[in-house]
Amino acid sequence: MGILAALIIGAIAGWLAGKIVHGAGFGLIGNIVVGIIGALVAGWVLPQLGIALATGTLGLILDATVGAVIVLVILSLIKRV
Repeated sequence: MGILAALIIGAIAGWLAGKIVHGAGFGLIGNIVVGIIGALVAGWVLPQLGIALATGTLGLILDATVGAVIVLVILSLIKRV
């Protein structure tokens, strides 16, 4: 996958995660970073749990969004402490 595609998928996933975890968005650049980190987290966690959400671009966005939600929840818990 190209760098541009990874940035676009990361931006979409970060934006979706920011909408799901209300009040935890970090702006456009922050959401891209959270989405990319979320994709890495989901790429490791979901196969460990035996979960396959979808295939293709939609699957990448869903996986990255799930990972980004996990990252945002962890960051919001850390921010509260």
